[in-house]
Amino acid sequence: MTRILGIDPGSQRTGVGIIDIDASGRASHVYHAPLVLLGADGFALRLKRLADGLHALIEEYRPQEVAIEKVFMAKNADSALKLGQARGAAICAVVMRDLQVSEYAATEIKLAVVGRGSAQKEQVQHMVGLMLNLKGKLQADAADALAVAITHAHVRATANRLGVDVRQAWSRK
Repeated sequence: MTRILGIDPGSQRTGVGIIDIDASGRASHVYHAPLVLLGADGFALRLKRLADGLHALIEEYRPQEVAIEKVFMAKNADSALKLGQARGAAICAVVMRDLQVSEYAATEIKLAVVGRGSAQKEQVQHMVGLMLNLKGKLQADAADALAVAITHAHVRATANRLGVDVRQAWSRK
């Protein structure tokens, strides 16, 4: 059994999702939630809240592998900068626990989960719910984080079959 933590970084809410993958490749849901960063007194304390939240999750759930969504766009430069800083804080929190991070673009995640790189958020939420047998509507950030973890599970399974590193399995080079 391999436990994977998926992270959908955000400067206001960061989605986290944890799944277990058995030897046959079957995914099972462990945990999902948004880490709400708002309410902290200043942006630096939001980043601290993010890092602390990830440290606590890693301590409690002990994932062996971590995957995070790459930043692909933002509405403006300030938003892009904050999103990049939140992503950096998340990566630092993970590597400080001696875990490697695999990174996936939003289009790669949509392709892996829905079958189309241009899928809508609602389609991703629906497919994640089906794949993990979850009932009810999923919160968007947490669903995205579970989708990141599922994507990593698919890529690592392909890498294992090919006998290559995870980075090589998804690389277009």
